[in-house]
Amino acid sequence: MTDSILELHNLAKRYSDRAPYAVQFVNLVLNRGDILGLLGPSGCGKTTLLRLIAGFEHPQTGTIMLAQQEVCGPTCWLPPEKRDIGGVFQDYALFPHLTGFKNVAFGLKHLGQKGERADQRKHRAREVLELVGLLKFEHRYPHELSGGQQQRVALARALAPQPSLILLDEPFSNLDVQVRLHLRQEVRSILKAVGASGIFVTLDQEEALAISDCLAVMREGCIEQVDTPEIVYRQPQSRFVAEFVTKANFIPARYQGKEWHTEVGSFSVVGSPLATRGELMIRQEDLQLYANDGAALMIRDRHFLGREYKYCLQTPSKQMLYVRTPIHTRLSVGSGVRVEAAAEQIQFFPEQSNTSTHPEVAEPISA
Repeated sequence: MTDSILELHNLAKRYSDRAPYAVQFVNLVLNRGDILGLLGPSGCGKTTLLRLIAGFEHPQTGTIMLAQQEVCGPTCWLPPEKRDIGGVFQDYALFPHLTGFKNVAFGLKHLGQKGERADQRKHRAREVLELVGLLKFEHRYPHELSGGQQQRVALARALAPQPSLILLDEPFSNLDVQVRLHLRQEVRSILKAVGASGIFVTLDQEEALAISDCLAVMREGCIEQVDTPEIVYRQPQSRFVAEFVTKANFIPARYQGKEWHTEVGSFSVVGSPLATRGELMIRQEDLQLYANDGAALMIRDRHFLGREYKYCLQTPSKQMLYVRTPIHTRLSVGSGVRVEAAAEQIQFFPEQSNTSTHPEVAEPISA
């Protein structure tokens, strides 16, 4: 692909002959200028995959192409310093004895220390510090900067050599919530401003959805789904992706008499399902609540989240359902409710299966 910046072909890694694969024969293409979000639970292989790309680990099999050049394969191996890759990590890895300016300039040693090339080095270091909004702090040491400022210095240092690819491994995990919210948008804007391609590793679903052009969800060393954030969220291809990314409700359902029967209502569907038992997936924000004292569903708890409420509902079988509603929907804890959801917002997953059918077309829920 002429517009690809990174291609992985059958990339696999395990740390011993008896250990399971940390990365299992991954195939992936990243287009130039895009930001790929790599999302998954702890231990799923995200960081190992990043280290393979960076050259810090050797794979058992597979090839890595960077800017149409093979950097890792059966007969080729380029060390990290020759891969034209920049990195930003959790601990920032700044030199404590160097100022912000000198930390950034350290990555530009190839430009030289004297003469015209030294001037180019100084100009480039100041240029990227200005890009991340820290030029006025260029003479401060890392301990004199806030966590968010240190992270921006680390980003400036990674961008300074103008690498083909930027790797960001949970770069905001040590920052407080407000700084994370601000910095994730700032980092995306900076990468887009310079046309940089990047891979962003995170455990945070909202963060991955917000910063990524494309999103890859990993599980046990495999990529379960890769697509735009919107498609991954609205059309998950497996129950794992649906549960991990959307935090949706899963309601046991049985197909009988051309209807899906559940604890929260029955559904008429168009066409014949591929299985007669399974679960209906409904995202928290897609359920609507209506007061109904005679209903079997009961509100167990209500959380005020600023712009919305989050309700915890208990079904007759003691299953918990979670619903997010606009702030004007305020119902009392302990009261009965009925729920509704539009047909296109429901997806069916067969029983004991990690693959989904296409979403069934159903009538709105009412219970």
